[in-house]
Amino acid sequence: MTLRVGLSDMAELVLQGVSKMFGGSVIAVQDLNLEVRDQELVVLVGPSGCGKTTTLRLIAGLERPDQGMIWIDGRPVNRVAPRDRNIAMVFQHSVLYPHMTVFKNMAVGLTWRGDGDRIRRGWMRWRQPAAAERRAAQRRAIARQVQEAARVLGIEHLLERWPRQLSGGECQRVALGRAIVRQPAAFLLDEPLSHLDAQLRVEMRREIRRLRQRVRGCLVYVTHDQAEALALGDRVVVMHRGRIQQTGPPREVYDQPANVFVAGFLGAPGMNLLPGRWMDTGDRPCFASGGLRVSLPASVWGCRPAREDGGVTLGIRPEHLWLEVRNEVRNDGSGRAGVDRTAQVVGSGRVVMTELCGPMVLATVAVDGGLDCDGSCRGRTTSGSAQRPEIVVALSPGQTVEAGHEVSVGLDSSRIQLFDARTGANLRAMRPRDKKPE
Repeated sequence: MTLRVGLSDMAELVLQGVSKMFGGSVIAVQDLNLEVRDQELVVLVGPSGCGKTTTLRLIAGLERPDQGMIWIDGRPVNRVAPRDRNIAMVFQHSVLYPHMTVFKNMAVGLTWRGDGDRIRRGWMRWRQPAAAERRAAQRRAIARQVQEAARVLGIEHLLERWPRQLSGGECQRVALGRAIVRQPAAFLLDEPLSHLDAQLRVEMRREIRRLRQRVRGCLVYVTHDQAEALALGDRVVVMHRGRIQQTGPPREVYDQPANVFVAGFLGAPGMNLLPGRWMDTGDRPCFASGGLRVSLPASVWGCRPAREDGGVTLGIRPEHLWLEVRNEVRNDGSGRAGVDRTAQVVGSGRVVMTELCGPMVLATVAVDGGLDCDGSCRGRTTSGSAQRPEIVVALSPGQTVEAGHEVSVGLDSSRIQLFDARTGANLRAMRPRDKKPE
């Protein structure tokens, strides 16, 4: 069953040129443009202070924008009070009324909007029986809405309990249920899972995905957890310093980051970022950074930077790198079983440490040779006079590499991303001919 929203079959949220400043000097949100379609779950993600929660408060009406317009369900709401915006908000901590049962906590928004207290209901039955009957019908409708929302969230058995008798995950489900029964045009969720333990977060992520499929209205979800953003969103909006850095489907944002910030922020760990130089050597260009030499594939030959010194930053995800203990791989990389035909050996180094991350093992490798250009790469540097960039590699299943091993480093060249050394923008995204037709 799909719960319907308000008077409209289609709910939509639009922000156009929205800006917000605090204290006359602190820019929280700057020139933000965003459209959230009906039944779409959009995740705002970014580091603390990037403006994502302020954006949510602007939508809710808890803050007023200095510039720009906000539309909810086709209606401008800049000067509309929060209670009249037809929105429901779920906060980081599930704020439940301790003196009310779960049922009453979920129904409280509906009863406050049209019902009365017990004395008023008794007076109406005596003086206005017809009106009292209409009110009774409304209460029965509210009860059905609460029961349906509880069924969707799997908390029907909790309706007669008190908040003190609930676990953290159950409290958060009740808070979600209270939002659902209001049947709003927009659901606003402000880091609702951040205080839950890891297992509960996984369970609640599934609940929110199911919620998106069963209710009408658009959903805006705020989080600082990039793994949560990639797992939940139909679209991911990456924010930094009050501006949108990139918006798109999770896979697109992860595989084709618009700039260095998005590349380093998304992913656990983020993309390896190595500053270096574009070098024209014979019939094909290459990227050079200290001891690393990467032959660039034909797909990026048109991305040559405008800088005279050829300064670029190469990005590569840990899962697109591979290692072999020295002398166990031939120079062309073909000694490693299962290597893609686009893989190539690009340098050598020493394993600094390994980390077990669930099913995946991450190896940090200090690459031989110093950096060829000014700047610093993502991660740490080893001791010594020469700066040795460190890269993180996701090891293949069953592969064993230990700290101190001398290794050869290879990568899948088809997965390379190149960024402008000055602006940080993805050079592929700057090529007009790479854009997909409308």
